[in-house]
Amino acid sequence: MLKKIDNWPVLIGLSLIHLGALLAFIPAFFSWPAFALMWIIAYATGALGVTLCYHRTLTHRGLRMWKPLEYATATLGALALQGGPIAWVSTHRAHHAHSDKVGDPHDSNRGFRWSHLNWLYLANGAILTRDQQLRLAPDLAADPYYRFLDRYAILFQIVLGLALLLAGGWSWLVWGIFVRLVISYHLTWLINSAAHGLGYQSYRTGDRSTNCWWLGLVSWGEGWHNNHHAFPFSARHGIRWFEIDHTWHIIKLLKWLRLVSNVKVPSIQMRRRLQAH
Repeated sequence: MLKKIDNWPVLIGLSLIHLGALLAFIPAFFSWPAFALMWIIAYATGALGVTLCYHRTLTHRGLRMWKPLEYATATLGALALQGGPIAWVSTHRAHHAHSDKVGDPHDSNRGFRWSHLNWLYLANGAILTRDQQLRLAPDLAADPYYRFLDRYAILFQIVLGLALLLAGGWSWLVWGIFVRLVISYHLTWLINSAAHGLGYQSYRTGDRSTNCWWLGLVSWGEGWHNNHHAFPFSARHGIRWFEIDHTWHIIKLLKWLRLVSNVKVPSIQMRRRLQAH
């Protein structure tokens, strides 16, 4: 196993974050305000930052967001500590270009543990070089703010951690950083693993993507993954009436407030064309 580890900094960082989260089981590090704050930050960084901005807006351009709001939510995405916008978007675009094939960074054919976590630090020929990231996300690479976020994402997390420590003590730090990151990480990773094998397929996509109902409920609508792979451009992932998509409702609210435009969804004809039989 040691010989296969290719990215020690990622492995060490993830290990320390998970160890830090274990402090939550010590009563001295618990408080109800810290618990509540953790969920608020998790929602802001995960639902608004990663799901709404990184994924549906920046990666797939399923909608156009008012630029100040786009930058604000992208900053929240950087605080999810899953990489800066250029790194995150380019990796996800590579996943769609080679879904469950050679070239997919987290190819689910290599097993659940690989697609869930191991792809991040074990030897992985599909991990993008910096040049490849820039080629796959030229739209973001051309934006000075996104280059800034990509470079200083870890620094943003350190600043947030210090702010939480000063404002609420160790309980706020443990829950607002470590516990929150562990929960957010595994929700994101389950899209790569569980939503490529568990659930049902409504559309013919040529890959293993599935609609995983329980994951759809806890991941702000991202678990309707077969729908997403069928129509990557769609701002709406939960297409059928019972496929609850929290992020889609946020998008509708933002559209009503005139903060987003050019919201894309598949037509009935598109859906019928790819419908699984």
